[in-house]
Amino acid sequence: MTKLSVNINKLATLRNSRGGNVPDLIQSAKDIESFGAQGITIHPRPDERHIRYQDALDLKQVVQTEFNIEGNPIPKFVDLVLQVKPTQVTLVPDAEDAITSNAGWDTLKHKDFLVDVIETFKSEGIRTSIFVDPSQEMVEGAAMVGTDRIELYTENFAKEFAQGNQSNAIQPYFEAALVAQKVGLGINAGHDLNLDNVKFFKENIPNLLEVSIGHALICESIYLGLENVVNMYLHRLK
Repeated sequence: MTKLSVNINKLATLRNSRGGNVPDLIQSAKDIESFGAQGITIHPRPDERHIRYQDALDLKQVVQTEFNIEGNPIPKFVDLVLQVKPTQVTLVPDAEDAITSNAGWDTLKHKDFLVDVIETFKSEGIRTSIFVDPSQEMVEGAAMVGTDRIELYTENFAKEFAQGNQSNAIQPYFEAALVAQKVGLGINAGHDLNLDNVKFFKENIPNLLEVSIGHALICESIYLGLENVVNMYLHRLK
């Protein structure tokens, strides 16, 4: 079964929009785990507009499943991850003012930088994953920097799938997954996966270990309820 890691950034956005502590991010993470999710993901950004750095420290005390922290490895982020020591760190090449992630790493151009950062995390026993586009060249480059896993950036898949182009949508991801298998990388995926497309994606990507889903899952939960939606994803990922 492919693991479901729920990104709770949007719950933090809702909390911050009003001040106070509603919804309670810590209790929400506990509840999501109790509903069956196998991981919690957060993506703190420098302006702390949703997840705050203190949230990462607080969540470390309560998350019982896999804890995944993703973000751009600027010094402040690196320090936070080394302090928290989550199960996994996912490196994303976000600009500081990015609304959301919008591209994978150029693993060739940034090879030396990624090698250094990944060595820093792995020396502390933290599993590493890097965000990449579904490109054979970028996946092969990921293997050269020493990461444990890649996370396939799935926005283009989601767009093509929504337009009815299922075969075109999945093909580059299938090919990238084959390359990842060949070079010994674990495969995660995320960005714009939802209840409509996640089953098709999972069924066509060999050895998909984990999906990280936040925005769509929280939006779907407004209509269907959080516990129900988590279990709908788990059913699709079996």
